[in-house]
Amino acid sequence: MTPALLTAVDSASHIHLIVGSNPLAGARCTRSIEVGANPILIAPGDATLHYGLARRIEEGEVKWIQRSFQEEDLTTLGRAEVDGVVDAVFVTAGGKHGQSTEISNLCRRLRIPVNVADAPNLCSFTLLSTHSDGPLQIGVTASGKGCKLSARIRREIASSLPPHLGDAVDRLGTLRRRIWEEEHAAELSQDLEAEEEDSGQPATFNQLIIEESKEAARGRRMRWLSQICEYWPLRRLAAITDADIDTLFREFASSNASKIGPTSTASPEKKAGRIVLAGSGPGNPDLLTRAAHKAILSADLILADKLVPAPILDLVPRRATVHIARKFPGNADRAQEELLEWGLEGLKAGKVVVRIKQGDPYIYGRGGEEYDFFRAHGFIPTVLPGITSALSAPLFAAIPATHRGVADQVLICTGTGRKGAPLDPPEFVASRTIVLLMSLHRLEALIESLVAKGYPADLPVAVLERASCPDQRVIRTTIQHVCAAVEEEGSRPPGLLVVGNACRVLSNYTQRWIVEEGFHGLDDLGSDGELQLSKLGDVVVAQVAA
Repeated sequence: MTPALLTAVDSASHIHLIVGSNPLAGARCTRSIEVGANPILIAPGDATLHYGLARRIEEGEVKWIQRSFQEEDLTTLGRAEVDGVVDAVFVTAGGKHGQSTEISNLCRRLRIPVNVADAPNLCSFTLLSTHSDGPLQIGVTASGKGCKLSARIRREIASSLPPHLGDAVDRLGTLRRRIWEEEHAAELSQDLEAEEEDSGQPATFNQLIIEESKEAARGRRMRWLSQICEYWPLRRLAAITDADIDTLFREFASSNASKIGPTSTASPEKKAGRIVLAGSGPGNPDLLTRAAHKAILSADLILADKLVPAPILDLVPRRATVHIARKFPGNADRAQEELLEWGLEGLKAGKVVVRIKQGDPYIYGRGGEEYDFFRAHGFIPTVLPGITSALSAPLFAAIPATHRGVADQVLICTGTGRKGAPLDPPEFVASRTIVLLMSLHRLEALIESLVAKGYPADLPVAVLERASCPDQRVIRTTIQHVCAAVEEEGSRPPGLLVVGNACRVLSNYTQRWIVEEGFHGLDDLGSDGELQLSKLGDVVVAQVAA
């Protein structure tokens, strides 16, 4: 079935027509009042009303027209500014009632949104099972297949959220407006244009910033706020206070902007600091090594890349202070210096400092540079390996990096050199699989360089994003279509690009590209540690480009 377009409708002062007098009619009236609409109940004068509905009528919150529905109700009871047409109609009698079909047909003809209880075929819209927390609203729909199930899913989602998250949304919205007003004061209009909440990250979210770009520099604080919303753990966002917002606003331009967690002074008892460089793997906390997990639990100070997922940061003990790198393209060197300064400060204070690096510290993680830095200052790091996404992400996407008769070598490259230098790609070898890290923000230029080196337009490629995380996404396509695919589907960092015939070994498709959502590869690990059934390739094909 075609998915419905989910929207949030501003219903303030709208006229909602509720036909019927059963308890569901009372619930519909209550919901209309909650969203600021004015409900009008159509029901015969001798109808038996639910107690709550009768009370609302007595208190003047619901207007009751004591008769049966009439066709002219649809075009005479609404607001004057829309020529009397009502804004929405709720029929509570169910689809088997003869009048329900008649009302549905009339509404559709007049393009009035209509909802008929227990009759999805007569509805032009359905109500979501919603969780509301201040400005935060989360809705779940089963598309008419089961309201009880959607309510259960909504409860499960809501219970997994930290408390007071709605307050955090409100505070961050205030911060966003303050930043916007300061940086765009000259052209600020009366009302900010609302952002689309469900569009996902645009393809330019991680696009390379050129230092000379004044426009990019002007918007850097807004960009950093976007990355805070994307990468900070939800429980830490939920704990943000008005004082934190004021501090962030003052210090967005300074190194303190990415500090979260409690601050602490050095212990009066002088002790030697320790530094651990720990790889956190591709993202799923189950893929941490035991050594890395122990290091995290022992930390006084955590230095983390922005791409380290929230489930891993959730393992950090509350006593520890966490610094998240303010890295984005064009600011990577300065952000790296900040992390090293924080780490050295902590070591001199006698703290256990754990530097969490996505993947493996020595695979494009600057681990060698950091080792050399701390060693030069008298602190020898302990280095703990991590599962690199360069090899695990293809595995989780059902791409064997080597395969007899197809691929006999693997080459790991970076898509971005120092200070944003472009990649000089290797020569094309048909039996080689190339994994390109940090490449999606400059994908178009990268593909042009590959084509210039003789890479065939129909060579299979795959974009792998958030590997091993629940929101893992795989875009399977070819060199010819990969730029269009990423432009249309948007970006979901962190991601990498796999190039080579190995991308087709376990996947068959004829479309220009396909998109696969979700990761369940570890779901069937039993409590005894034995894998009951492999689901590494069990994904949902969400979208298909013909």
